[in-house]
Amino acid sequence: MFYIVKTPWWLKKIYPSLVWDMPSHEKALYLTFDDGPHETATPFVLNQLKRYHAKATFFCIGKNVVACPDIYARVLDEGHATGNHTHNHVNGWKTSSEAYLQNTMEAAKYINSRLFRPPYGRATPFQASLLRQNPGPQFSIIMWDVLSGDFDTSLAAETCLQNVILHATAGSIIVFHDSAKAYERMSYALPSLLEYYSKKGYIFKALS
Repeated sequence: MFYIVKTPWWLKKIYPSLVWDMPSHEKALYLTFDDGPHETATPFVLNQLKRYHAKATFFCIGKNVVACPDIYARVLDEGHATGNHTHNHVNGWKTSSEAYLQNTMEAAKYINSRLFRPPYGRATPFQASLLRQNPGPQFSIIMWDVLSGDFDTSLAAETCLQNVILHATAGSIIVFHDSAKAYERMSYALPSLLEYYSKKGYIFKALS
């Protein structure tokens, strides 16, 4: 499985309309969690965040919000942000633009947010334009600065932690997943990461 842990500067320059990080002089990191809510992984994440008074952003799949409404409500009640991750985790490169927009708007019935992250990071420039200019919610498309790699079943949990520690800087948007597939690696890396950066004086903020 090939992916880039640290988003290169030139990719950010090619797609400047997408949000890759949150440049700031403040020692802040932006944790994000994709693919939830999940009955086990999401409560685990919320419990860890609460220990460190940390806020995060959850990019939710619409059908999972329908399946786990109480967990989704808890995310909001505890002061975290949410974003749209389509209704069925749709790959934009394999989907017509019309169908992609329809699937996103189906999720928007359950996720009240202008934040959007394309599943797999894959949306065509035209799809991104449609989402930004949508007559309903005009979406801000959130990408990332650092991938933990917790979705990679071949990766050791310790490596996921090191992927973040070696590459994250103030303002980084970091990707984890609150999903069954990622749980083993995420549940190891997240507590250690929260402790490591908290001791260094960092705070964890939700995207707005």
